[in-house]
Amino acid sequence: MKDPYIKRYLYLMLAIFGAISLSIVVFFAVYRFRGIGDGLHTLSEILAPFIYGSVVAYLLRPLCNHYERFFSKSLPKSLRKLSDALAVGLSLISGLLIVYALIIMIAPQLYRSIMSLWDTLPAKVNAFLDWARATFGEDEELVQMANQIYNTLYSEVETWGRNILAPYVTNLISSLSSSVYKVLLFLYNMLIGLIVACYLLASRKKFARQSVLIIRSTLPPRWADRFLNEVAFVDRMFGGFIDGKLVDSAIIGVLCYIGCVIFRFPNALLVSAFVGITNVIPFFGPFIGAIPSTLLIMIEDPIKGLWFALFVLGLQQLDGNVIGPKILGDRTGLSSFWVLFAIVLFGGLWGVAGMLVCVPAFAVFYDIVKKLVRRGLDKKDQIHLWEHYKADYPDEK
Repeated sequence: MKDPYIKRYLYLMLAIFGAISLSIVVFFAVYRFRGIGDGLHTLSEILAPFIYGSVVAYLLRPLCNHYERFFSKSLPKSLRKLSDALAVGLSLISGLLIVYALIIMIAPQLYRSIMSLWDTLPAKVNAFLDWARATFGEDEELVQMANQIYNTLYSEVETWGRNILAPYVTNLISSLSSSVYKVLLFLYNMLIGLIVACYLLASRKKFARQSVLIIRSTLPPRWADRFLNEVAFVDRMFGGFIDGKLVDSAIIGVLCYIGCVIFRFPNALLVSAFVGITNVIPFFGPFIGAIPSTLLIMIEDPIKGLWFALFVLGLQQLDGNVIGPKILGDRTGLSSFWVLFAIVLFGGLWGVAGMLVCVPAFAVFYDIVKKLVRRGLDKKDQIHLWEHYKADYPDEK
């Protein structure tokens, strides 16, 4: 009679001890949050080459797998053992060539466009105001409002240049050695990161098998299967979404450039690069790219600016209804509300990087919660509630 009571009290004492220990850990983490953040920042700086290498390897992995399958089928049997090494080398060369081609093709023209726009901006603003007066008439209130806006913007830009830009440039020049050191450190980390990416790509299958062995050795079979299935889902979600979004944004940038050349919009390469890059950001990306680009063209030619706004609107409709679904499909299964929520939340926490990964990250969280809800309903013999929900909302994955 005593043994069950002893076990019960032993389990109770262990539970209390675990709860107290966890509370102490949470309190310490909250109390020393800044110190923990500084420690993580230092650790991330030390491991920067491995972080860069992991990102590069993850982005190049689909291309590496494609090359490996191609060499395995094309090479003679005596040379097929070299398929993996050839695939790794060719995927890295392909990635570097793509980056180099983009820099060579876009960077010089972008620089010329920005400098030309900067040199002629005051004259173009005055020409735009003259056009507005000639188009809308000499309405005193309208002219006064336009002049007030112009004077306000001019004074704000002048104040910003005097109080912020000038001291920043002075500090930048004075700390040139530090800036050079940071640039060299970044290049060093990137070089080591490429070497790390080579090792990761070459050993990707080995690391995957080792991870599976570790998981199955530490978890019960049922939990190991669930964990591995969830890891596979995370990989499909992130890999498919990021790769598809990059391809989709590249297509949008090229189509925008072709349209700008055909319709003779000014600053074609500059606005096309801006539209294509910002299109990587879900939901807000088209607006982030379209609004400044439209304003740049309107300063050059107001009528063409309006036509460009209509052109970008049509291009985004083409992307949202045809190109995007063809490339991405409905991978996330998130409604527009949750996409907007994820962008605001992750963007506020981690900035632009958070906005880039917010949709697949929140889709993974959403999927886990959905599976937990279904499992809880199944345990309580109320799975019929889930079936009714699926019947009412058939589009829900």
